[in-house]
Amino acid sequence: MRRRHPRRQRTQVEPITKVNVTPIIDVALVLVIILLVTAPMMTVADLPVDLPAAHTRDAEDERNVSITLGTNGEVAIDRDVIASDDLHRILSAKLAEPGNSDVLVVVRADAGATHADVRHLLAEARAAGATRIAIATRQKAEELAQ
Repeated sequence: MRRRHPRRQRTQVEPITKVNVTPIIDVALVLVIILLVTAPMMTVADLPVDLPAAHTRDAEDERNVSITLGTNGEVAIDRDVIASDDLHRILSAKLAEPGNSDVLVVVRADAGATHADVRHLLAEARAAGATRIAIATRQKAEELAQ
């Protein structure tokens, strides 16, 4: 006769005591994605705005009149050094020349020039009839190269 094998004892199933973090990570990632998609929409106001175009590089290619304020206070229009009292008269004459009615007037001032001096040049340019005025600056890449 065959002997019966003793019944194998069933192993007792232990209760799950650890937290399964996979669903928590899935939910967290979905929330991060939702945040990334909606955040740009919340930073801009709903006001209709026609933003101006930037003309930083375009201004270098077009014809312009340059007013330069040197470190010692000398003033020049294009390449001609002038007396600061003659600025309004000479700039008005330049802007009155044919084809210069809508020319860009670029104010170039030394970094050490006072705000009042630069403001005075801007006011003189506006009084002389300039409709488009820009202030020349140096870009960071140029500073590093020097």
